Order: sequence, then C-alpha cells, then structure tokens
Amino acid sequence: MPVLVITGTGTEVGKTVVTAAVAATALAAGRSVAVLKAAQTGVRPDEPGDAEEVARLAGAVTTAELARYPDPLAPATAARRAGRPAVRPHEVAERAAKLAIDHDLVLVEGAGGLLVRFDAAGGTLADAAALLSAPVLVVAPAGLGTLNATELTARELRGRGLDPVGVVIGSWPGEPDLAARCNLLDLPDVTGVPLLGAVPAGAGALDPAGFRTSAPQWLAPRLEGTWDAEAFRVREAP
Repeated sequence: MPVLVITGTGTEVGKTVVTAAVAATALAAGRSVAVLKAAQTGVRPDEPGDAEEVARLAGAVTTAELARYPDPLAPATAARRAGRPAVRPHEVAERAAKLAIDHDLVLVEGAGGLLVRFDAAGGTLADAAALLSAPVLVVAPAGLGTLNATELTARELRGRGLDPVGVVIGSWPGEPDLAARCNLLDLPDVTGVPLLGAVPAGAGALDPAGFRTSAPQWLAPRLEGTWDAEAFRVREAP
C-alpha cells in the first residue's frame, strides 16, 4: 500500500488527525512517510496548513501541498474566487507517484468529502485515487447521521471500481450516546467495510510525544496499529 488516499464523509470529521495517526503509526513501524494535501483552503499563506499539522503531531514526515486558497470553500470555488489555477486530479496523482518513489507510504489527504470538486471540470479526489489505483480510507463521525453519508461514500467508491479499505471514526466521544454506540455495529454492516479505528475526541490537542505514543492504539493492524475492533465493540456497543 504505497499510496493511501484519505477522505472524509464531509468537513470537520477528524480527517487531518486521522491522517496524523496513520502517519505516526507507520513511522513507529519504521516506514518512511510523505503527506500530500491536495488542496488547502481557508488558510492564509503564513499559517500552517493540514500537512504541517500532520507533521507536528506525527513527526518526521515529508509534507507537500499542491495549492492553497484563502477562502474556506470547496477547492474549485476557492480557486475561482482567488483567481488562481485550480488543482487537477492528474496533478495530485503525479505528485503522489513521485513521492512514492522515495517513501514507503504516501498519504493523500483530500478536502472535505470524496466528491468535493477540485476544478471547474468536476475533478475530484475520487478521480485522483482512480489514477493512482490507490485504496481509500474513509473518516466518519461517530454519531447520528453518519450511516447515510458513510454508506454513500463507500458505494461511490465501489461504483468507480475503487477499494474502500475501511472506516475510521475521526472523533470518538468520551461519553458516547446511544447512536454512536449503535454505529459501531451498523457502520460495517451498511458499508460492507471494516472499522479500522477510532480516534478519541481531543486527540489533536495532545502534545506530540503523547500523540505518537498513543496513535497505534487507535488503529487496527491493517493500518499497522494494535486497535482491536471486536474488543472495542464489546466495551462500547449497547
């Protein structure tokens, strides 16, 4: 798995923190890691973006960013408003492929959900994943409403001939409600893919050393961690 594409079911679902956890876990396993942010929006030129946040939390990763736009909008819209060139899926694929030459693992983090448009032609992260023939990890929220969005994302991936490798819950609450606990059973059922982890709420606020030590405990062995999905369900599910 030299390239892993990471998408969310929407915005603010914990995608960057999950990317950092995957990176930290791979680094702990002795792998070299690069993180590519396809399009960064809503961040000024002098501010750290998502790739830099992954590096802060995870450690010694190579970071790359194809484009940055100041407005917190979909990349195609933000590019248009800024009067700047849009990111094209083939550019994402080409940069990821180049990074894969010198790294054991390249993590490509999208912007928002799978079908958020990069350019006026309708190019998306799904198109970049197809060009790379890369598996896609889906980051989903824990609570009410997640089943529909996560199932739709998995269906879209399969419809495009892509591999939805699994789902990671981006922010597992300290006191989960009934919906969140039921979703531990229902998410694998409706999506047809395994749960591959649950990152605790607030993990991004940990100090980097604590984050790196803890990250493998949040991810399943498929992602080189030690998280046990069945044991987690037994403890948390109703």
